[in-house]
Amino acid sequence: MGRPSKIWGFLHRFRLVLLWTIAVTSYLILLWVVRNSSYIADPLLDTYLQMAGSLIAFTFAANALVRFRGTHDRISLILAFGFVMAGLIEAGTSMTFYRGMLVTASAGNDISIGWLAGRTLLGILLLAALVVERRIPVAREPGKEMAGSTLLVGAAAYLTSIFYFMLPDAPKIHPGAIIPRPWDLLPAAIFAAATVGYAWRLRRGNSESSLDRALFIAAAMNVICHITISQSQHVFDAAFTLAHVTMDLSYVVVLGGTLLDNAQLFDQVSRLAASDSLTGLANHRRLLEVLENEIQRSRRTGRSFAVVLFDLDKLKKINDMFGHLTGSRAIKRLGVALRNDCRSIDTPARYGGDEFVLILPESGEEEGRKAALRICERLARDGQEPPVTVSAGLAVYPNDGTTIEKLLGAADRALYGMKGRSEKKFRLRHVAACL
Repeated sequence: MGRPSKIWGFLHRFRLVLLWTIAVTSYLILLWVVRNSSYIADPLLDTYLQMAGSLIAFTFAANALVRFRGTHDRISLILAFGFVMAGLIEAGTSMTFYRGMLVTASAGNDISIGWLAGRTLLGILLLAALVVERRIPVAREPGKEMAGSTLLVGAAAYLTSIFYFMLPDAPKIHPGAIIPRPWDLLPAAIFAAATVGYAWRLRRGNSESSLDRALFIAAAMNVICHITISQSQHVFDAAFTLAHVTMDLSYVVVLGGTLLDNAQLFDQVSRLAASDSLTGLANHRRLLEVLENEIQRSRRTGRSFAVVLFDLDKLKKINDMFGHLTGSRAIKRLGVALRNDCRSIDTPARYGGDEFVLILPESGEEEGRKAALRICERLARDGQEPPVTVSAGLAVYPNDGTTIEKLLGAADRALYGMKGRSEKKFRLRHVAACL
């Protein structure tokens, strides 16, 4: 058994090495093609690409702040401010550059300081977010955290700008050189470090959210972006344009990851708002909504529905003898019995405390009685200690009431009419209790 597993492991590693070799070779061929291409883009196209990147960055920042408010995730907070800053720099740089092109027809060989500063800043903040998240993963005081993140981003932006604007010579393009734009390798190295950091974070299993995977992919795409633009020999050539497209796509990736996470977060909040935290069944609010819908439907169709009210017997005694944790487990046991022994169209809900309600659409007295018996029998046979009994009361719309209050009141009277009786048997009307 050991030898075949070693062979399969070797084949798997060989396949990965082969795939990476093909990918790197393909990228190098593409890089050679775009470097030697005669394509020159319209300056307006580059402005559109930069502005699109800025808008996507702002949209991501807004969604990242929403995610932070819901999860207090520090990475989301820091990157929200970071993308706002990067978006502002890119928007200002693109507009300034385009206006300069209207004055002088030639773009020259100067590399935009704003481009280098904005891209370096974003890479640094990706790394800073990892460091801060590792130290304190969840914000304790969101208000102060937002102020602290603003200061962090502002300080990083200031130091990055100082670094580039204090250079003795402005960065220039060197056509014909092996690397025409060597300064772009600096942000490429920073994004490469961020790629490794987010890969380790995913491998450690600290988080498996869509945003975390998107940040890893986006960091890798930005490495490709800067290696590609490092081969640009003229402003607006093929390598220059491809790098900007790759940058925009990386923004789309992180925005998509954030939107997916926010959608899952909103879905979770919706479920929690309609479910009981202990049992996972519908809560009191959801119960009233379902009852109102069933009443409206029964009025339209003329068909009845049944409501069965359950109550655990002697829960206080269980709490006193075995502790409240055992009492909570007894409540969960009844919740499990309700969930597992009802139809897909039925709605089991926790009414409050140790009381539960089962709504049975398109059902009458006989169906309600059988459903209550099944649940009581399942609870009696669950094999857990201590054994618990449950009492039940049945009400049918419209015979026992035409409003929510009357239906629940009828079921409650039926339940307490039988609760505590020594003989636990169901009657055909207004059910009782069972073992």
